[in-house]
Amino acid sequence: MNNLKNKKAIITGGSRGLGKATAIAFAKEGIDVAITGRNKATLKETVSELEAFGIKAVYSVFDIGHHEEVKSGVKSIVKKLGGIDILVNNAGIAAFGTFNDMEVSQWSQIIQTNLMGMYYVTKEVLPYLINQNEGDIINVASTAGLNGNANTSAYSASKFAVIGMSESLMKEVRKNNIRVCTLTPSTIASDMSIDLGIATKDSQDRVLQPEDFAELIVAGLNLPRRAMLKSASLWSTNP
Repeated sequence: MNNLKNKKAIITGGSRGLGKATAIAFAKEGIDVAITGRNKATLKETVSELEAFGIKAVYSVFDIGHHEEVKSGVKSIVKKLGGIDILVNNAGIAAFGTFNDMEVSQWSQIIQTNLMGMYYVTKEVLPYLINQNEGDIINVASTAGLNGNANTSAYSASKFAVIGMSESLMKEVRKNNIRVCTLTPSTIASDMSIDLGIATKDSQDRVLQPEDFAELIVAGLNLPRRAMLKSASLWSTNP
């Protein structure tokens, strides 16, 4: 088992939902955490919660879909944390509608955020990991990236692309002792799922919870460095 204490992590979309649950799980392991997002108020609130665990916690406000914002944001985070060991690419958006009815602008925005945003953040973080010849990148995809369904064309397209990019990167940077893991969870009762109406707050016994997802990430990080969790799907035991 790895000693994660004092490692440095960046979690995109870290102020709520899956990102926040992962940030809390990391803090409990003694990992210093930087969270990113677009809402300064919720980021500050989450940082205060993380600091209660006795770790260093910082935040940076930027939109992952804008490369220049990502460049300055990541540079600022690394300076504040004093390095970077772990990247969790969690931030993403979703919307559902028929192929013809969804506006081109919305379809494009989903691709821009979910795919290009993950690319931008990874591109800025990767040189630090390569330089130290060690690191972990966890990319959050979805079961929607394994199988397409009616009314999910944009979201599925973005997540299929994330899986392809992530698996290609994994093969590229293994030689640098960097582990890249692609996660494909099914429905989790996150803030986004609740907002979209595909999960409810009172579904705790029937639907996966953000804490379940965070536990999987920590388990993967705790594997010996010789071992890598390449990919994993997380499903509820309830049909």
